Parts: sequence; structure tokens; C-alpha cells
Amino acid sequence: MLTKRVRPSLAFLFLALFGLMLASCGDRIAETEKAAQEGILLIGNGSEPKGLDPHLVTGVPESQIIGALLEGLIARHPTNDLEPEPGMAERWDHNEDYSVWTFYIRDAKWSNGDPVLATDFVYSWKRILSPALGAEYAPMLYVIQNAEAFNRGEIEDFEKVGVKALDDKTLQVTLQGSTPHFLSMIKHTSYSPVNPRAVEEHGGMTDRQSGWSTLDNYVANGPFKLKRWVTNQVIEVERNPNYWDAKTVRLNGIRFYPVDNASTEETMFRNDRLHMTNTVNPDKIAFFKEIMPEEMTISPYLGSYFYRLNVTREPFTDVRVRRALALAIDKKLLVERVTKGGQAPATGFVPEGIPGYAASTTVQFDPDEARRLLADAGYPGGKGFPKVEIMINTSEAHRKIAEAIQALWREELGITVGIYNQEWKVYLDSMTNLDYEIARSAWIGDFVYPSTFTDMFTTGNGNNDTGWSNARYDQLVARSRVVDSEDERMAIFRESEDLLLQEMPIIPIYWYTRVYLKDTRVHGWHPKLLDNHNYKYVWLEPKGDTSKE
Repeated sequence: MLTKRVRPSLAFLFLALFGLMLASCGDRIAETEKAAQEGILLIGNGSEPKGLDPHLVTGVPESQIIGALLEGLIARHPTNDLEPEPGMAERWDHNEDYSVWTFYIRDAKWSNGDPVLATDFVYSWKRILSPALGAEYAPMLYVIQNAEAFNRGEIEDFEKVGVKALDDKTLQVTLQGSTPHFLSMIKHTSYSPVNPRAVEEHGGMTDRQSGWSTLDNYVANGPFKLKRWVTNQVIEVERNPNYWDAKTVRLNGIRFYPVDNASTEETMFRNDRLHMTNTVNPDKIAFFKEIMPEEMTISPYLGSYFYRLNVTREPFTDVRVRRALALAIDKKLLVERVTKGGQAPATGFVPEGIPGYAASTTVQFDPDEARRLLADAGYPGGKGFPKVEIMINTSEAHRKIAEAIQALWREELGITVGIYNQEWKVYLDSMTNLDYEIARSAWIGDFVYPSTFTDMFTTGNGNNDTGWSNARYDQLVARSRVVDSEDERMAIFRESEDLLLQEMPIIPIYWYTRVYLKDTRVHGWHPKLLDNHNYKYVWLEPKGDTSKE
């Protein structure tokens, strides 16, 4: 057999180049290892944030980043969402019935060198409550005396609102009634302070287009400050040397990557470009449990996955149609065959896991009753049902869920619905403007208490986004803020949730779990019901090698 001979000089050159390539690969450090050595955490953050102004954002992607930049009176506890962690307030006290709270502000500075003062919180809370700002989360502060009246324009003098700086370092807050859980509430992003000087220099208190929260102008008081923001690529934060507890911060920075495609995220993780993903494709959960059991993480998460119905549009003006759609979804089938992450079928809106409040069992799979209701509404067997569509934000997982529900409605009710997706910011605007028929939705608890779920469906609430309004419901929510007895308050929450589930402007689908991949280099990141992490307690331990084990 004839063979082609390679001249010795060429063969030697080939082997030498191949050896150099191998040596180069051996010397190259994986991006996650290099970042770990530098103390830089690499996180998948889901979507490009709508913004970083704590008084204007409403989503989890935004809140995760703001949590690194701003710190409120009470900070995020490293391990337990039910426990208060001193933040800008080094201590606090309250009166006997928990209706008046006094906070003592520590010696702390903003990243621009300004001292953090009690008046900064007065300014910030006045800002989010100002009607002209139009903050969707303003109702979160309605537990404060006269806050709702000020936000609705019924009073104009903020001096009448229960927020007062007794001196530079003492803040007194007077509430509508007994609120033992107030410390949990004020951990939320909406209660965050903003730097008054920065806001005033870039448009003023009520300018929604203010430039204060951009890369060049952001002033932080948290453990990190803004370093880099490349739209749709990365947001990077670095250590804030002015932070009051800088000595505790172990990370040198965090890079938040806005990746809304789960498959892309998984590829980045497996190729050593992320320390943590935001989610995992449901079809890959079993696979990762087998090949990466240490990295595959599933933990409890206080959240509800649901569909909003636009009750201002036909046919959803009819409660029978709304209830029919809700009762025709086999949620047990959905979580077992589609989501696959240990989620629980949602038989109510308020999820399991809140101490003292049992989850509702009202919304069960009942296709016979669903068909009866639809026929009573004038659509027997689905005949004559108008064309409607499910709006989702761009995500493989959301599409798979929508397709499963689409199939269930076709099978059980004889109706056909479409599906379309929108990019995160556009999707949020569409919901706010009621520019949809059915919308994929989710709500993660702002704190561990039923009101974080029930309050949002009051008339005019910036997070309602259904067009639904019910006077009795509004009365119940208002009453829950002033009663003294915790048992009575829980009974009110139960009555208000029952009313919501009778009227059904929403369709509960499942109660969340947190499903993600976490590199074993990451430490100090503990499973928490709200998944809110205090980044100053997180650190990285390099492996010292170039491969993911």
C-alpha cells in the first residue's frame, strides 16, 4: 500500500505547534476561576432591567441589582427572611401596639461622600408617594399614617404623613394601626433611600426620566456602587469604599448578565462563564440532578405563578368565563410534566409557607364545572368564543407552560387561544396599560406576610394590572391595616383572598420553587423564602484548577 510521506521538517513543525496549543490550553484559566480569584461574582439575572430607580421599578431583575447598591433602614438577613438585619438603622424601638416606630440612623455615607441622614428617608418616602411620580409601588407605604391620602392627592401637606426626622439621626414613623411586621416590610426596594442631592441635580423629585439612576450619576449607600452598564450585555458593580460596613464585604464586585434564554444561560454556566444561573430549562432539571448534583439547586420560594385576565375586555368581563378558564387547567399535570421543579399546584393565590396563614384550596381542577360555566356564558363547547391570546415575556419555560394551557383549554373547553411574546420592558408596559387579553404573570413576596399578595388587587393599585375593582375588597384591605388583633387580621386576609378567587381576575397556576445552577465556588448564599440575598455576606473560593468538577 502506498502512503504519502511527510517531510521530517514539516512533521516536526506540526508536532511543535500542536504542543504549543496544548500548553496554551493548559495555562488558560476558566473565566469563572479567574473571576473567583479576583472576587467577582458572575450571575445570570434573567432580563435587562427596566431601570435602577428603586421607586419606579417593580420586577425581580431590577430588585436583585438594587439590593447591591442601596441599603434601607433594615437590610436583608443572610439566612432568614423573617429576621431583621440592621442596615442604615443601627437600632430601633416601637410603642406598645407597634404603631409608632423610631429608628436611629448610624454614621454612614453615600458613595458621593454625603452623610446618610434621617431626612434622606423623609425625602425618599415623600418622593415615592408623590402623585406626580406615579410610582406603581406607592401602595406598599400605605401602612403609614396619611400616606394613601397624600398619594391620592387628598392632602398636599406631607407634614401630615407619619414620617418625621426628629433630628439628623432619628426617624419616627407613625402607622395607621398596629403593624408588628413593619420591619419585614421596610426591607423592600420601595422603602430604599435615594440621595436627595443626586435626584435634585438631575430633574428633581418627581421626574420619571431623571438621569440620577444612570451609570454616570448613580449614588449608592449599599455595599457596592455602579461600575459598568452595557445595555443587554452586563451590569457590573464594584465595592463601595464609603459603605459603613465595608470591612465585612468579601466580594470585589458582581457582574449581572441579562440572559433571558435558559439554554444560553446553561451553556454559559457549563462553559465556565457564570457562577449562577437565573433559572434552568425544565427539561434539563433531571439531567443536571444526575450530572451536577452539587450545582443543581431547588429551594422553597414564596411566589405565585398565575395568569392575569384583562377584565375590561370581552369575554373576560364575564366572571363565568374567567372561572371556566381557571377550573379547566390540570395544574398537577402541569407541574409534573412541564415545570418539573418541585412546584406545587396553586389552589389559591397566596402561596404556602407563611406562618399563621394556611394556603387556600379553593381553585381545583374541575373540567365539568368549567364546561358548564362556559356554556352558561353563551359558549357551549367553546362555540362562538372569540379569538384571544396569551401574552408572555420572552422565555422558553413560559412558552412551554402557555402551550400546555393552550392544549388543556382546547381539550377541555373547545376553545383556541394564541400565544405571543414580548421583551421584558415592553411586556411590563403592556400590562400596565392593559394592552393584553391574558398575561403570563408572577408575584414573589415582598416580605413574608399575606398582605404582600392581597394588597396588590385593590382599585388603582399600580401592580393590579387587570382592570378589576371591587369595593368590598378595597374595604377589607384597608381594614387589615388598622385592626389590633393578629387573628382578626389573618381572618381579613382569608376573606379578601376568597373574594379574589370568587371573582377570578387572575388564574393561579403554581406556587414557585427556586430552580437554578450554583457553582461550588460560591459561599454564603443560603436558600431563602424570598431569595433576597445580602451580597456583603457572599464570597468565592477559587478551586485552583481550570475545570468545573
